[in-house]
Amino acid sequence: MIRKLTLGFLLFASVVGYTQENLNFNQQKEIVSPQINADKTVTFRLMAPNATKVELQGDLLEKGTAPMVKQTDGVWTFTTTPLASELYSYSFIVDGLKMRDANNVYQIRDVASVVNVLIVGAGKADNYLVANIPHGTVAKRWYNSPGNNGKQRRLTVYTPPGYESSQQKYPVLYLLHGMGGDEEAWSALGRTAQILDNLIAQGKAKPMIVIMPNGNVSQQAAPGEDAKGLYKPTMQLPNTMDGKMEETFTDIIKFVESNYRVNATANQRAIAGLSMGGFHSLHTSRFYPKTFDYVGLFSPAIMPFGKTTSPVYENFDATLKNQFNNGLKLYWIAIGKTDFLYKNVADYRKKLDGLGVKYTYVESEGGHTWANWRDYLMLFAPQLFK
Repeated sequence: MIRKLTLGFLLFASVVGYTQENLNFNQQKEIVSPQINADKTVTFRLMAPNATKVELQGDLLEKGTAPMVKQTDGVWTFTTTPLASELYSYSFIVDGLKMRDANNVYQIRDVASVVNVLIVGAGKADNYLVANIPHGTVAKRWYNSPGNNGKQRRLTVYTPPGYESSQQKYPVLYLLHGMGGDEEAWSALGRTAQILDNLIAQGKAKPMIVIMPNGNVSQQAAPGEDAKGLYKPTMQLPNTMDGKMEETFTDIIKFVESNYRVNATANQRAIAGLSMGGFHSLHTSRFYPKTFDYVGLFSPAIMPFGKTTSPVYENFDATLKNQFNNGLKLYWIAIGKTDFLYKNVADYRKKLDGLGVKYTYVESEGGHTWANWRDYLMLFAPQLFK
């Protein structure tokens, strides 16, 4: 009996000792990355004792990449200069292999890439954070699209704080993503719910419903979220900018106005989008000229993509002029000074000037980036539904 007790005690002691040893090891090797410092610098760390070269890659670096320095314990480190308040994305490159930060669970998919993210607050990026204020609801809804062969398609819906408990009718902003994006882009990368919650709480924007559809009519939903299953996302898809999205946009409006308490009038509808979504916003609002009184073009693509016979793009100048003659309340264009679409937008503005129509133009620093598009949403939303 004593022998059995002794063996049991020794076994228990060895297990506890092994566990404690591993706990101590993990405590010694615990890594904090990223670490946002008091001076708004950010320190990144990666345990890679056998690596010969490690780089940090991200939009927080002026040159895109920076070498990390190996410490004696095998941890590679890099500390940035003080950063402006913003949401940043980054990855590590280890001996030529791109990888994510294992110590940072916060990740976002952008088309076919998954990147880590961090938010430097104490500035405009506080609007991207969840504050102690009333919150709206984000839902993923499926709708039928008769104009797209009866396909079941998914969109993301933001309803403002208090929607469920009220009988109020709300205005609607239709917010469209860019090429390679889907119905998840604006809610994830664009921080739409956080931005709207904060703007509404601050009294800067009216409570509104925001509809974020999938602008790729060949898809039912975001990659991995429909009947096609799990597949690698790609940037360019069939029917991307050939008129089909614009032609079938009324399917989305009908679903929204049948399922949500909305004011179904032009002066209570807005449409806006970035890049390809700006293209879709431009042409949808022109093709249905009495539907939207507020139009926002964020770094918009302008001309049709490739060859198309869609009626959406016919009689462009005449239909554009007709749209403005219907009494638009706001036609808002924004682009970064280094955006690759800058000249296209400048040429489009010349066309608008030639037609003698009124529009609002915002020119920002930077290029074709989510940092700009989040800014544009924060500037555009407060001007709606006055």
